[in-house]
Amino acid sequence: MAILDNLGKYRNTGLLLLRIGLGVMFIIHGFPKLAGGPNGWTDLGGSMKVIGINFLPIFWGFMAAATETFGGFLLIVGLFFRPALILLIFTMIIAALVHFAKGDGLGGASHAIELGIVFFGLIFIGPGKYSVDKK
Repeated sequence: MAILDNLGKYRNTGLLLLRIGLGVMFIIHGFPKLAGGPNGWTDLGGSMKVIGINFLPIFWGFMAAATETFGGFLLIVGLFFRPALILLIFTMIIAALVHFAKGDGLGGASHAIELGIVFFGLIFIGPGKYSVDKK
């Protein structure tokens, strides 16, 4: 179709929509964890045991909550885009491993895996021209 053939010239608009959509959802998902304070961070940080890290759960929990919240914001504005994606990918790897460890299988881990794949692909694509990194 001729209409669909011309959408390629709106690549940067598509990237912006992707960044805004994923960023908003990560802020919505991460902010309650960040606001949960030290007790919540300790529980969340306990997830690191899936890779053999059993120390400083409060730190790891805070880092996960901050990565989801501020990483979402950085995605939206396109600032420190690739470093933010690397942190988000790591967070998604841990989330997937936690689901596997709980016995949730691929169905339970699929959301984290899918987001990790999207973030990995975005590392190569970049934030597009409508971003702070491009200014």
